Amino acid sequence: MKFENYMILEFPSKSCNEAFARSAVSCFAAQMDPTIEELGDIRTAVSEAVTNAIVHGYPQGLGLITLRCRILKDHVLDIVVKDRGVGIADIEKARQPMYSTGGNDRSGMGITIMESFMTDVNIQSEPGKGTTVHMRRKLQRKK
Repeated sequence: MKFENYMILEFPSKSCNEAFARSAVSCFAAQMDPTIEELGDIRTAVSEAVTNAIVHGYPQGLGLITLRCRILKDHVLDIVVKDRGVGIADIEKARQPMYSTGGNDRSGMGITIMESFMTDVNIQSEPGKGTTVHMRRKLQRKK
């Protein structure tokens, strides 16, 4: 698919990098002139995807997270968050609200939040090989 612009970042799965990823995507998306609400939704979805990669992808230690953003035609922001961690055994179960493998301190709402704030969310995962979260958001065109 053709894109107008893109960025790729790779960083360790440290919790401090969640804010970095959220800010980087926000700065990149700013060139599309999103509304404040759209930008907030995008930031939240990225935060959830990266947090899931940190907490669930690498529960025993550090690993790498890759973040790719592209601006596609028709004012669509395309975001991919990928880890090479433990993977998800049952994606449909993981998509259910309140389901979490992260212990009692996790709400189990990460995927639900991503799906509510983005136009499209696709998750691919293989146990032992990692997870890829692919999100898209069609932005409004300001007049």
